[in-house]
Amino acid sequence: MNRQDLTLLTDLYELTMMQGYYEERQNETVIFDVFFRANPCKNGYSVCAGLAQVIDYIKNLNFTYEDVDYLRNLHIFNEDFLQYLSGFHFSGDIYAIPEGTVVFPKEPLLKVIAPIMEAQLVETAILNIINHQSLIATKTSRIVFAADGDGIMEFGLRRAQGPDAGLYGARAAMIGGCVGTSNVLAGRLFDVPVMGTHAHSWIMSFKDEYTAFKTYAQMYPENCTLLVDTYDTLKSGVPNAIRIFREFKEEGHPLKKFGIRLDSGDLAYLSKEARKMLDEAGFPEASICASNDLDEYLLHDLKMQKAAINSWGVGTNLITSKDCPSFGGVYKLAAIQNENGEFIPKIKLSENSEKITNPGNKTIYRIYDNETGKIKGDLICFADETFDTSNDLLLFDPIETWKKTKLAGGSYRMRELLVPVFRKGECTYTSPSVKEIAAYCKKEKETLWEETKRLFYPHKVYVDLSQNLYDVKKSLLDEMSKTE
Repeated sequence: MNRQDLTLLTDLYELTMMQGYYEERQNETVIFDVFFRANPCKNGYSVCAGLAQVIDYIKNLNFTYEDVDYLRNLHIFNEDFLQYLSGFHFSGDIYAIPEGTVVFPKEPLLKVIAPIMEAQLVETAILNIINHQSLIATKTSRIVFAADGDGIMEFGLRRAQGPDAGLYGARAAMIGGCVGTSNVLAGRLFDVPVMGTHAHSWIMSFKDEYTAFKTYAQMYPENCTLLVDTYDTLKSGVPNAIRIFREFKEEGHPLKKFGIRLDSGDLAYLSKEARKMLDEAGFPEASICASNDLDEYLLHDLKMQKAAINSWGVGTNLITSKDCPSFGGVYKLAAIQNENGEFIPKIKLSENSEKITNPGNKTIYRIYDNETGKIKGDLICFADETFDTSNDLLLFDPIETWKKTKLAGGSYRMRELLVPVFRKGECTYTSPSVKEIAAYCKKEKETLWEETKRLFYPHKVYVDLSQNLYDVKKSLLDEMSKTE
């Protein structure tokens, strides 16, 4: 993917609105928020991802001569506007929650403060990047949780919706908790472990299964996992694998890391039978890996059935988030700066209360319980609000306001989530490596209560509004109702 090509990765209406702003000389500074309304897969939390690619996009955002010529040939843009585009560069500010952070509905994952023409242009690409990677990172986190400590390998490249989805899906999967990927390009670009065994075609290309296994073991004695279900798992595959393991051991060249992979059939039954056979043959250290259309629900059931599997290759259902194929992030105007430099809060109304936006220039504080280190809730407030953790803090549900919690002073701590990424068009943030983000994400999930991490009917983490923000939102709603 050529980074330069991403400038035109936008919806046409972003450009037509830009021209409208240009013609009307309307280019005041505005604030847009990126947020989502519901966790995917009915999860108790989400994992944000994609910020590094957003940074690359913003850094390389400019219209080439070819871009401008293409737009000129659409015959809908005026020449003076096209000339403006030819010298375009992003000059605004961006704040974002770091990748790998656990996040919840309604809170801004990313905030753009820029002249409205610039802020409008970047909407589509930012949503495309954040929505996709956050979805896959969240789906992966669910699968990793279901595996209960076993390693999850991302094997989905051939089933992803195109090269970019396969590549950046693998990146997001590593952030979400995978131990490796089959995607070699992702391994090279993101410096993450690449993993894999062999296909059924390898077995079928030899005169017999034993010869195929022996040849593979001779080539890869340091990491030899044999696919045992090509012909008959228990009558042929596992016995032939054991024969190979035994021969290498007796010859004085025992395999360093070895095991078998199951890719079909009743994985619970076959794994338990295979485990017995391997143990009786003197190979209790041999691993059993499973693949075959796995997802968090099947892993959960296999664990309940005490399947003897300690490594999992997950493909289609992870890389596509098959049961929930979209993240649902949106990009909404929150404030417009007036001639005095003040940001005037703006609000979007809806008959659905969940779709009413939170106005103004905002930030987010995460509140932790001092005793346990677990998350008590998140507080959305105005960017200039400050809090003293030695004082009591009253939290209330912004919709069902009678639901209140008072945190005693000294019993909690607060952390601001949004960090500066761009200042006046210049990047001020250095993205960690994917490995570092993954390690950070693992620690982030340790701050969640177990009730929030469960697959089914997880406990909701509350995202509340500060009293000041709530009051402004209510007054805007009251003004709107009077106008109507």
